[in-house]
Amino acid sequence: MRRIALVAVAVTAVAAVAAYMGSASGQSSGDAAPIYGIKIPDGYRDWRLISVKQLTGKQLTGAGGELKQLRAQLGNDLAIQAFRDGTLPFPDGAIIAALHWNEEASDFDNQALAAGFPGLGLQSSFAGSAVNVQFMVKDSKKYAASGGWGFADFTNGKPGNEVLHAKCFPCHQPAKDRDYVFTHYAPTP
Repeated sequence: MRRIALVAVAVTAVAAVAAYMGSASGQSSGDAAPIYGIKIPDGYRDWRLISVKQLTGKQLTGAGGELKQLRAQLGNDLAIQAFRDGTLPFPDGAIIAALHWNEEASDFDNQALAAGFPGLGLQSSFAGSAVNVQFMVKDSKKYAASGGWGFADFTNGKPGNEVLHAKCFPCHQPAKDRDYVFTHYAPTP
């Protein structure tokens, strides 16, 4: 009986260490993005807000129509501290997440705004259907060939293909003087 109890404790301890090691790496057990091997980090939706932006223009996919997206950039604790302190380059372990949604109009909000603020023409929109989530992971040794950053793009939890990921670093090269990061930190008032 005692031996069974010891085995049970040992198995529990090994499982706990394995779970801790998985969460300590900051990455889930899902599929990894090609080229950089990044997985979706556990708990990223609980990270702090860095900034938000609106993107409009022509569709990149050739599907036609107008692109209208709302985007939010989140950062893990290391990224947030670097943004707050103005630290460049970002420290290893910093991770930036970019969440992208299609922008949708809110008729209900627009009616309320028109009633509350007549004549101003205020319009409201909100984050509609999810488009994708992207990550930048700082590891100056592992990703030395791409400015110290690894990149990942996921749609519905699945990583994009190698062709898509091959475009990440070239796209970020114009921001070399900002450690390849386009996002500006937006402190609250």
